Amino acid sequence: MTDSPEYPEVIAPNRYWDNTFETEAVKLLPGEYYVTTRNLMLVTVLGSCVAACIRDRVSGIGGMNHFMLPGTREDSPVAPGPRYGSYAMEAMINQLLKAGAKRQNLEAKLFGGGNVLRGFTVSNLGERNAEFALNYLKNENISVVANSLLDIYPRKIYFFPATGKVMVKKLYQPNNDTIIEREAEYGARLKQADIEGEIELF
Repeated sequence: MTDSPEYPEVIAPNRYWDNTFETEAVKLLPGEYYVTTRNLMLVTVLGSCVAACIRDRVSGIGGMNHFMLPGTREDSPVAPGPRYGSYAMEAMINQLLKAGAKRQNLEAKLFGGGNVLRGFTVSNLGERNAEFALNYLKNENISVVANSLLDIYPRKIYFFPATGKVMVKKLYQPNNDTIIEREAEYGARLKQADIEGEIELF
């Protein structure tokens, strides 16, 4: 989905051809979201972050976000952005509607919120992210038809908006610390700036 003046962070620039699934794919990093009307795959890796996969179950228009914090502090001088769930949800839903999705047809699948950042200063971050996402969608009357939340393991998510299919791979290897390091680094930057349904497990 192209940039818009209202939501300039819509771009997730990591596009590639996935040889395993033989499809065009977009990889989302923390603080990104992406909406598409095309038949492609959205991919992300989550630790304590949460990703919402939301689609119009009739048209297949869908998107994914990847956020690390539930919402901004009311006294924060920093403008909200997609790193915060409150912005990431609203911005993505608005982009879905602009792309032609119908609010009454929206359904969601939620992932992440794992307790993987044991040294991070925000306590129970994954749990707070998961609780926020569930409450937000409930308040918006968007049904959550599947989820894989909490636990202690990172997850890799493959979302196919056109069909609604999601594949989830839990990353059990204790020596694979890339996602933990990435989220810890991202969380540190944020701190400084602020002074079950159709899921296939494999």
